[in-house]
Amino acid sequence: MNRAPQLQPFEAYLQALATAEQRDQLTTVLNWVVATFPQLTPRLAWNQPMFTDHGTFIVGFSAAKPHFNVALEAHTLNHFRAEITANGDRATKMLWQINYHAPINWALLEATIQYNLTTKADHTKFWR
Repeated sequence: MNRAPQLQPFEAYLQALATAEQRDQLTTVLNWVVATFPQLTPRLAWNQPMFTDHGTFIVGFSAAKPHFNVALEAHTLNHFRAEITANGDRATKMLWQINYHAPINWALLEATIQYNLTTKADHTKFWR
C-alpha cells in the first residue's frame, strides 16, 4: 500500500505490525488523516502514530489483534460515545476500537478530529 510522504515517521511502526491486514488498514487511516487534515503534524510517541496541532495532542492510533484503536482523550470520547457505539464500534475509557472487518465511519472520525481541533485551539498543553 502506498504511503503519503508525511507518514515517514510511522514507517518502522507500520513495518513492525503483525499482519498485512493491520498494516493496510492503519496505512489507509493514516493516509486519510494526512489528506483530510494536512495542517496536523505526524509524530511517533509512546510507540504509536499520532497527530498534533500547535504542540497539543489531537489523535493517535494503535493496532490490536481484532481491531485498531483511535485515541482521542476521555473528554472527546465521552462527547462522541453514543455515536461510536451506535456505529457498532466499542468505546473504552480512552479508546475508540474499530474492528478490522467493520466499515470505518469516516464522517464520525472526521467529526472527532475536528472537535479536538476546535476545542483545543487555544490549548497550550499536550494533553487536555
